[in-house]
Amino acid sequence: MRHQVRTADGRALTVERWGDPEGKPVFLLHGMPGSRLGPAPRGMVLYQRRMQLIAYDRPGYGGSDRHPGRTVADVAHDVAAVADSLGLDRFAVAGRSGGAAGALACAALLPERVTRTAAMVGLAPRDAEDLDWFAGMAASNVREYTTASTDPEELAARLIPRADGIRKDPGRLLDELRRELTDNDRMIVSDAGLRSMLLRNYREGLRHSAYGWIDDVLAFSRPWGFDPADIRCPVLIWHGELDVFSPVGHSRWLARRIPGATTTIEPAAAHFAALRALPDVLNWLLRDLPTPPLSEQQPA
Repeated sequence: MRHQVRTADGRALTVERWGDPEGKPVFLLHGMPGSRLGPAPRGMVLYQRRMQLIAYDRPGYGGSDRHPGRTVADVAHDVAAVADSLGLDRFAVAGRSGGAAGALACAALLPERVTRTAAMVGLAPRDAEDLDWFAGMAASNVREYTTASTDPEELAARLIPRADGIRKDPGRLLDELRRELTDNDRMIVSDAGLRSMLLRNYREGLRHSAYGWIDDVLAFSRPWGFDPADIRCPVLIWHGELDVFSPVGHSRWLARRIPGATTTIEPAAAHFAALRALPDVLNWLLRDLPTPPLSEQQPA
């Protein structure tokens, strides 16, 4: 169930929907780099839970047009456009890694529409007070985010050939990360089924260009365009204590900032462990989420 949505400014977003088309709607926002084809529960599992899972390629990834200069806040406008195209008034939102900040944007900026939000292994705002933003972060990410702040053209010059190589051989990304992966992450990504899903995700995300990735790094390096303290819906924050790509201190900062947030920190887990936690997180999101009336549902 794939289709394209036009935003108010004329951009095309490629959207995928799985599970029960009459079920409770949950948006799943992908990581960085990534695409709508990122890891997710199988369709039969979604049907059993009476859930429709909706994912789209962020601008510049996969089949979605680029949006130069986009901010994290712009995610909320794109999610609203997708929801409108599907006739959905109310929905939950989950974001993993690079998608976590966007999930929080939806919670803050779409308060009448978002029922619950989950942010998994995400980052805090670059200008967060009382946070050592780079503490515990892998050297590769420190280099990217530092370059984004000081020389965006150099960032693009670095990521474009890297993305070209990953497009030809998506396993290259996991191989590049291997020296920084914890034992926990190595074990998780060694699973054949999960690795296959990740490689398909990376290939699709970078199949046209590196600009989704570049624009993500730039967006995370500038003000988000909203304050997490303004969020009022229930929020679940999930993180692995051993994460070196999005250090756990970021989630601890968000937990202090977001009123009433529920926080789960897994002491033996790292970044990719969020993939195994996703089914339980989706169950949490389904609470109090109404099934859309048949009259409001639209064909994919």
